[in-house]
Amino acid sequence: MPYIAQVAVGRRKCLNIYGNDYDTLDGTGARDYVHIFDLVAAHISALSKQEDFNKFEIINIGSGKTTTVLELLKIFADNDTNIIP
Repeated sequence: MPYIAQVAVGRRKCLNIYGNDYDTLDGTGARDYVHIFDLVAAHISALSKQEDFNKFEIINIGSGKTTTVLELLKIFADNDTNIIP
């Protein structure tokens, strides 16, 4: 995601997409992107509950929905960032 944003603001000339044979609808890699504010909120929440945990606790803060590289690129492009001519 940072590279897409850097292309959008002109810090990079182009976006290189590596891989087109992943087992996804468009062949590009998929990730569960989490907004930084949600990541911070999850950590703060976990710290406030740490006395409730035994020794350690594994907590998944992902959304459970993956987005491929090309889907993410389309989201940026649909939001009028002029990434795709």
